[in-house]
Amino acid sequence: MKVAIVGYPNVGKSSLVNRLTESREAVVHERPGVTRDRKELQTDWNGRPLTLIDTGGVDLEDRAELARAVHEQVRAALADADAAVLVVDAKAGPRPGDYEIADLLRRVPAPVLVAVNKVDSARDIPLAAEFHSLGLGEPIAVSAAQGLGTGDLLDRIVELVPDAPQRDAGDEDAVRLAIIGRPNVGKSSLVNRFAGADRVIVSPVAGTTRDAIDLAIEFEGRGLILIDTAGLRRQAKVGESIEYYTSLRSRRAAERSDVAFVVCDAIEGITAQDLRIAELAMRSGCATGLVLNKWDLADAIDLEHERARAHQKLRLRPRVLTASAKSGRNVQRLLVEAIALADRRAGRIPTPQLNRFLSDVVAIRQPPAGGPSRGGHRLRLLFMTQTSERPPRFSIQVNSRARVTRDYAYFIENRLRDRFRLEGVPVIIDFVERSERRGRGRGRRAA
Repeated sequence: MKVAIVGYPNVGKSSLVNRLTESREAVVHERPGVTRDRKELQTDWNGRPLTLIDTGGVDLEDRAELARAVHEQVRAALADADAAVLVVDAKAGPRPGDYEIADLLRRVPAPVLVAVNKVDSARDIPLAAEFHSLGLGEPIAVSAAQGLGTGDLLDRIVELVPDAPQRDAGDEDAVRLAIIGRPNVGKSSLVNRFAGADRVIVSPVAGTTRDAIDLAIEFEGRGLILIDTAGLRRQAKVGESIEYYTSLRSRRAAERSDVAFVVCDAIEGITAQDLRIAELAMRSGCATGLVLNKWDLADAIDLEHERARAHQKLRLRPRVLTASAKSGRNVQRLLVEAIALADRRAGRIPTPQLNRFLSDVVAIRQPPAGGPSRGGHRLRLLFMTQTSERPPRFSIQVNSRARVTRDYAYFIENRLRDRFRLEGVPVIIDFVERSERRGRGRGRRAA
């Protein structure tokens, strides 16, 4: 059952959604207009699964382009919902904007409830009666801050649509693809192109996206969950609290993803901040690719130079892809690459193949000699196997962990990526002395 949470700006919609879902997923701030896109959050009540759709504040008198885009997102949420909750501010009383939204809701086929928020104590409960004038039935007094009345609200929501069809909450095996990058490089435009609809707001104003928005799609029989994120600025420029928390959500989006695409502006090429964002994604454990968006406008960019620079600066050597969200060029290819990266991150390489690889590595470049301080014997690579996935982890048995040099470990790692197409996939290699194979290794290398 999907429930759209709508209302005038700054009435506490996101705070109420966080309270009802027992989370802090929706961005909350005292400044009005922080929420812009619609965001779906899962919860349940008395065994009944619910999807709450947090929406941006609706001021129908605001004719600005961004406000109109928010209104379209709210209308889309209402069209997709089984029920709606109009949130109003008890302290402010009924306002002209509330009546305008109520009139809009009367034309929606879904049933509607009125939640009178900011009723933070028993003496405030009579304030809810004023909202009978909206003509949408009995108002329900609630407090997102204190939790007052939220159980009653959930009871009424469940009673409102008792026979609502159960909706698929999403394929647990779906590939989670985070779209991250600097502000105004075209992340939301790319997400909309993937989805085939204007699912998230696009504006030339940097910083339009404030939250991490999850969107489920299907591509060639595979489920994907696209995660549109707020732009990541340099840390020194993240001064205000809104930007700090939206940046934090962008970082968390990478942590819960299988794959991250770092979107870059092809006109500017790969910048130092793009490389920092790619490093952030790689440290989170997800597979990573760089996407030069706006490629249709980048006549002067040397693609091979950009790829060489990315491979030189980024240890995981991610692929550098080109696309245009505006024209649709190469967009489908990006989804193919995302699925392939997720599969390689989750895949398992058979042990015989790994040991043939180990033999080839030794044939190409002999392991280092120990020297007097290390017993004078050469390092020997005895056996290799994969121990886990997501990200892939490998164990190489050696005759002496102390003889493994950093340079030779990097050589093995790079050859491993080349052989098994692990570009952009985090890899962990443990070097374990043969005598310790039944216990813990004394050292390891992590990529």
